[in-house]
Amino acid sequence: MRYVSTRGGVDPLPFKDILLEGLAPDGGLFVPETVPRLTNEELHAMRTLTYPELALEIIGRFVGDIPTSDLKSIIDRTYTYEAFGSDDITPVEPLFDNMYLLCTSNGPSLAFKDIAMQFLGNLFEYVLAERDQQLNILGATSGDTGGAAEYAMRSKQGIRVFMLSPLGRTSTFQAAQMYSIPDANIHNIAVRGVFDDCQDIVKAVGEDAEFKAAYSIGTVNSINWARVVAQAVYYFKGYFAVTSSNDEVVNFAVPSGNFGNIYAGMIARTMGLPISSLILATNENDVLDEFFRTAIYRVRASRDVHPTSSPSMDISKASNFERFVFNLTGNDGHRTAGLYRELSQNMHFDLNGTDLRAQMSDHAVVSGSSTHADRLATIRLVHDRTGRVIDPHTADGVKVGLRNAKPGIATLCLETALPAKFGETIVEALGIEPSRPSSAIGIEQLPQRVRIVDNDVDEVKAVLVAVIDG
Repeated sequence: MRYVSTRGGVDPLPFKDILLEGLAPDGGLFVPETVPRLTNEELHAMRTLTYPELALEIIGRFVGDIPTSDLKSIIDRTYTYEAFGSDDITPVEPLFDNMYLLCTSNGPSLAFKDIAMQFLGNLFEYVLAERDQQLNILGATSGDTGGAAEYAMRSKQGIRVFMLSPLGRTSTFQAAQMYSIPDANIHNIAVRGVFDDCQDIVKAVGEDAEFKAAYSIGTVNSINWARVVAQAVYYFKGYFAVTSSNDEVVNFAVPSGNFGNIYAGMIARTMGLPISSLILATNENDVLDEFFRTAIYRVRASRDVHPTSSPSMDISKASNFERFVFNLTGNDGHRTAGLYRELSQNMHFDLNGTDLRAQMSDHAVVSGSSTHADRLATIRLVHDRTGRVIDPHTADGVKVGLRNAKPGIATLCLETALPAKFGETIVEALGIEPSRPSSAIGIEQLPQRVRIVDNDVDEVKAVLVAVIDG
C-alpha cells in the first residue's frame, strides 16, 4: 500500500513515511493509491471479531510496512477495557424509531477522537523508536482534538505536543481539560481568533518545508491519514451490531466539522460496507451542508464563523473535504489542485455545470443543519424518551438523522462527546448538570498552563523555537 498527495505533486510513499509528515510537501493531503475492496466472504468473517481483531483486519490493509505482529501489539495496547470502559470499545445502544447511538466517547478525553488518537499515540511512539527520531506535533483544535491528542501523547517518548485552540471559543470543560495537563511535553497555545485561524497556522507551518524539517514538525489533526483509517473501524463494528447479514444496509448520521469522521465512513463504504446513506449534520456554520445541497463550496471569513453551542463544529474550512474532492475528480491531483487554487483566490468553487456535479450522488451523502433551538429540543426529546443525556454535537446528528431517516433502514448516529463536556448547554436544555466520570470532577479548578498569542504564524513559530531549542 502506497500513498499519494491529493494535489498530485508527490511520488508514491509507504505508510510509515507519510505517518510523520502531516501535509504533503505540495500542500495536499496523503491518500492511498487505491482503497482495498472486501469480498462478501471477508466481510462475513469479520462479524464475530472483537474490536482489536477487527481493527487489525481493517487497518492492516492500509499498513503494509509494519509487521503484522507489531501492528497487533500496538492495537492490543490501544483498545482495552481499561482505556474505554467496555470490551466492545464502541458499544451500540438503541435510541428510538430504528435509530441507534454508536457510543464512541468513553475514552480518556470523553470524545470520539480518542478512538483514533490513542492508536496514533502508540503508533507514533513505535515508529519514532524504530527510527531513533523525535517529533514535535503541531495541532489545531476546535475543542475535542486537543484533549484527545494531549491525553494520547502525554508520557510518550520522543514527542512534544503544541496545540493551538481559539481563545474563548471552546467550552469551559474543554479548555480546562487541555490546559490542566501538567506533563512537560504538552504545550497549549490559545490564539486570538477562530478555529480556522488555528488550522491555517498549522498548514502554513507545514508548508514551510525548511522550518518543518529543521524542527521535526508533524501533526495529529485529521489530516493525518492514520486517524482516518482508525475511525473507519467503528463503522464496521456499528454495522455488525445492528444487522444479521450483509444483505442489509444502514445509514450513519455524522455530526461534521472538519469532515474527517464522515470521510472515514466513505472509506468504509468504498471498502464494501453496505452503507445506504451517510447523513452529514452541521450546526449554524453550514458550509458543508450548503455544498451538498448546492454543489458550491463557499468558505467563510473568520468574522463570519459563528460561535455556537456545538463549538467543535464551528469550522468553515474542512481540511478532510479535500480528500473527498480528490475522489470526486477520479483521483486527479492536478484537477484537485486547480479547484483549491480557485478556492484560495475566490473563497469558493462551484461544481454546477461540470461533470463532477452528477458524480456527487455516487458518494451517497445527504445533509442538513441544526440550530441552537434544534439542539435543545433534541436533547430534551432523547432524554424524555430514553432517559439518556446526549451532548449538543450528537444532538445535531440525531436531529438531522431523524429528518433523513428512511423506513426499514436502521440509522446509527455517531456520538461526538459525553455531555459532561458541555454542561452549560445541558443545564439550559434539561435544568440538570450532566454526570461526569470521577477523573473529570473538579477539572475546572486545576491549575492551567496556556500561552496566549495573536493570530500570527511567526509568533507561533517563535514559541515552538523557544521551547524546542530551550
